[in-house]
Amino acid sequence: MKKVALIIASTIVAITVNAQTKKPVTTTATKSTVKPTTKPVVNNLFKNNADSASYALGARIAQNIKSQGFAGINQVLFQKAMNDVFKSNKLAIVEEGLDACISTYQQKEQSAKSSVAKAAGKIYLANNAKRKGVIVLPSGLQYEIVKAGTDTTHPKLTDKVKCHYHGTLIDGKVFDSSVDRGEPIVFPVGGVIKGWTEALQLMTVGSKWKLYIPSELAYGDQQAGAAIVPGSTLVFDVELIGIEK
Repeated sequence: MKKVALIIASTIVAITVNAQTKKPVTTTATKSTVKPTTKPVVNNLFKNNADSASYALGARIAQNIKSQGFAGINQVLFQKAMNDVFKSNKLAIVEEGLDACISTYQQKEQSAKSSVAKAAGKIYLANNAKRKGVIVLPSGLQYEIVKAGTDTTHPKLTDKVKCHYHGTLIDGKVFDSSVDRGEPIVFPVGGVIKGWTEALQLMTVGSKWKLYIPSELAYGDQQAGAAIVPGSTLVFDVELIGIEK
């Protein structure tokens, strides 16, 4: 039930602060870039601010629900439920059963996605481990050194580091990239996914590694944004720029 409450709460927060799901790696950037405020698109569909706000609210709710792994819901029944609530109609499911229905659906969806993704990841990692230069650690983490570091300093678990990264799924689809944004990030070594935490403590400042992270060292059976389905193996190009003081 707590997961369901978090889903609902995150939807409300996303609408309030105009935010999407969390970044797969970290949250703290080295600097922020101020962009001009985007003006709403004028559309004949909207007669007033209430109309445009209504549409925007619906879009935000849909975006957040989709990112949580609910893309396959019955949209007709979803709309009916919205109408029933707004019109104070009797709900087709008793109030006490709503969270259970959501939780059961989510668990089945995540389990199905996870099984497929884990199978694909297992094959990918098995083949990748055979490549020259790829090192396999006891944890299952794989990496290859693209560029050696400039010194022998290793980050500690309690350190903060500055990094550039480029994250993809095993099919090459990019889900997040500080490189594409042109802005490195600063984050605590112990505040990221397990695969990153392990790798960073082995890297030296100035080095560039390519990481191949099995799902159990990434997000496990959890959905992480719209792109990272449960059970996903993740691939990262990581540059350790420095250790922050």
